[in-house]
Amino acid sequence: MPSAKEAPHYHGHRDRLREKFAAVGDALPDYELLELVLFRAIPRRDVKPLAKALVARFGSFAEVLSAAPARLMEVEGVSAGVAADLKVIEAAGRRLARGAIRERDLLNSWSALHDYLRATMAFAPREEFRVLFLDKRNQLIADEVQGRGTVDHTPVYPREVARRALELSATAIILAHNHPSGDPNPSAADVAMTREIVSVLAPLKIVVHDHVILGRNGHASLKGLKLF
Repeated sequence: MPSAKEAPHYHGHRDRLREKFAAVGDALPDYELLELVLFRAIPRRDVKPLAKALVARFGSFAEVLSAAPARLMEVEGVSAGVAADLKVIEAAGRRLARGAIRERDLLNSWSALHDYLRATMAFAPREEFRVLFLDKRNQLIADEVQGRGTVDHTPVYPREVARRALELSATAIILAHNHPSGDPNPSAADVAMTREIVSVLAPLKIVVHDHVILGRNGHASLKGLKLF
């Protein structure tokens, strides 16, 4: 063991990495940002190998945070406590992104909305179908997951979307779901389902502003693609 005067070699590395973060912020490589997160969870070990192993396993910093605790703990060196700390960081990121869209006209805040949706669902391992219910000022009333499915399908019931919109007195909605494959391009089923929801809501005077599909490789707007 090192003497009281001889700090472990990784202590100097931690100090240098903290200084680097202070200088460049989130421009750090994914594994180095992950190292910073792991410093507090694992105070007496070199965490660079673990950070690199996690990024290699899951693909990116965001995908590490989005992974289920059980999958994280499949990586040697990740305890339940470490997995919990990573999920806290994920929750904090979602909370920050949600705060950026609170009490804002979402039609004039598309960048913040996309950031929120990306943080919330782009890296989820299963498909999720989310509905953002808006008031007459296009401010968020509620953000609800209407369904979770498999890696490539989520059942959606247009009349349930309509029922919930009426309960919340929403005048408009934004639809969103993720493609775990990473490719955000809409499928024929995505387009058909969107058009069905539009047709069900139209007689109720509830507008569908957009349907956004999220993937690791970006997002697609069905309204922007003129698919409904």
